[in-house]
Amino acid sequence: MFDNFVVPDLLPAAPELFITAMALVILVADLFVKDSRRTLTFVLTQLTLVGCVFLQFATSTGEITYTFSNMFVDDLMSDLLKLFLYMTVFVVMFYSRGYIIDRPAMNKGEYYVLALFATLGMMVMISANHFLTIYIGLELLSLSLYAMVAMNRDSVVSTEAAMKYFVLGALASGLLLYGMSMIYGATGTLEITGVAERLYGGGVNQTVLVFGLVFLVAGLAFKLGVVPFHMWIPDVYHGAPTSVTLFIGSAPKLAAFAIVMRLLVNGLITMAQDWQQMLIILSVLSMAIGNLAAIAQTNLKRMLAYSAISHMGFMLLGIVTGVVSGDARYALNAYSSSMFYVISYVLMSSGTFGMILMMSRAGFEADNLDDYKGLNKRSPWFAGIMLMLMFSMAGVPFFVGFFAKFSVLQAVMAAGYTWLAIVAVIFSLIGAFYYLRVVKLMYFDAPADDTPIQAPADIKWLVSLNGIAVAAFGLMPQVLMSLCAYALLRSL
Repeated sequence: MFDNFVVPDLLPAAPELFITAMALVILVADLFVKDSRRTLTFVLTQLTLVGCVFLQFATSTGEITYTFSNMFVDDLMSDLLKLFLYMTVFVVMFYSRGYIIDRPAMNKGEYYVLALFATLGMMVMISANHFLTIYIGLELLSLSLYAMVAMNRDSVVSTEAAMKYFVLGALASGLLLYGMSMIYGATGTLEITGVAERLYGGGVNQTVLVFGLVFLVAGLAFKLGVVPFHMWIPDVYHGAPTSVTLFIGSAPKLAAFAIVMRLLVNGLITMAQDWQQMLIILSVLSMAIGNLAAIAQTNLKRMLAYSAISHMGFMLLGIVTGVVSGDARYALNAYSSSMFYVISYVLMSSGTFGMILMMSRAGFEADNLDDYKGLNKRSPWFAGIMLMLMFSMAGVPFFVGFFAKFSVLQAVMAAGYTWLAIVAVIFSLIGAFYYLRVVKLMYFDAPADDTPIQAPADIKWLVSLNGIAVAAFGLMPQVLMSLCAYALLRSL
């Protein structure tokens, strides 16, 4: 039975194996922790993420390496995205620590273990070269997030958000699986590179393939949170504890970008004209509804939820313009602009939710717009950090958000989609209103509470560094842009 079994090369998956082992160690070690602040669990979690960074550098060859019967791929795109993933989760755990210590219902070792398992799911998604590998990574991420959203069991709002997320997530997983099964039926393989080879060879049932593609794009659209599959985003962002909202609003975007690239670009590039039409509709609707609905919000978390929908719509523009009339000349520029956009968005989103967490305290969630009135009088420095984050989100020069938008628009114009670039600019201008409203509240309204901001020194430092990074990458965007372009050049 095992005569033909080939031992896989475990080296490319060393970070995944390490994080799995450490998550299990932390789960057991936490049983013996008597410290109510869970310091040991927190330190072990952070050391695990640092260990993953070292292993990622140590095992990276710069070449495309397949293992586990071609189900797992290690290339520069996966290496770069995973490094940003570790850094994001590391920062998210730091931001979350003070928040969950103030809330005994959430201050459990399971919080950190679930975060590590969610990170493992994202790592598997980023390196997947097989439909089943993508599905396993996706479900591991999703199940961990459902549990994290519902962690504060005393909160009716959190429980409701978790139920909505779970039901809609199951529906989206079903759509994705159905699409994968139809593509398998048309091509006879579940391997992404194998699907690409069969499509190049021709002789595939196009009707079944297009139906499969529709279901696949619908499943991906849910995971990205773009219109019309966005219903869960505002409720989950608002209902989840803010530390969990920060997690959902940052790291999974990197994994979602990776599976869009793996499935649509690596696997179904010959069907580019079919999926491009779908993505254009999703993109324009997301920018329209995301930006217009955000204007009506009085809750900052809900506003950022609609903002996330519009940002993901903008990110899709780069993927749409990679192939024009069968010509892939602009592919590298377009895909690297999308990758740069998603990394920039994660940086900005982390900082913004970090500010909300820093201003929150036991019994008080600083998630209403009115909570930011007169912030400049309470702390000019943190008002300045929030100003930089809001300007960057709005795409005001010279912050990283401006160059992220500019690089995507450049790719759209180069591909000849002038009308699409004009639509994107119009909705960006509309979107600038609700970001600038936060700035107006901070600088021109009287504060309801004059007390200085009380927060641990490490979170204050981290929020400051996050804001400065948004400005620094805005002044020197070429470093990150070149990294993205080089990683994709060596991976596609």
